Amino acid sequence: MSPDKFVGQSTGRQNSTIGEDLTITGNVTSKGEIHLDGHVRGDVHCVALVLGENSNVEGNVVAEDVVIRGRLIGSVQALRVTLQSESHVEGDLTYQKLAIEQGAFFDGKSRPSGPLSASQTTAEDLAATKSEPVVDGSKKPKETQEAAFVRSIPEAD
Repeated sequence: MSPDKFVGQSTGRQNSTIGEDLTITGNVTSKGEIHLDGHVRGDVHCVALVLGENSNVEGNVVAEDVVIRGRLIGSVQALRVTLQSESHVEGDLTYQKLAIEQGAFFDGKSRPSGPLSASQTTAEDLAATKSEPVVDGSKKPKETQEAAFVRSIPEAD
């Protein structure tokens, strides 16, 4: 089964195509599948994303299925990620299933995750994953943040 088999099967989803001659500056959101052959400078949120060989994305991707043949600079959060042999990816991958073909370029961290819920595919949730850590219930800048873990251990009798 080729990596494209799960993308584009008769699922009833709407398909959108961003052609090679189109450059989008800003976030792209779709409730269906996107075939991207052009350029996007912004985040992409959709159900399924196919990046063509000449595509270029500078931003984060959140989708269920992602197939990359082109260039992506940014993170990917998806259920299934496929980096095909022509792909060039610089960024972190979070996935349930990952396939990397021989010849693909990948520079970043990859880690498996639990299932994506519908709420994780919103822009607000993506931004929340980048927020500062919380210490003692309040946000503090990284420079002043203290990593203090205090645990009381009962003394032996």
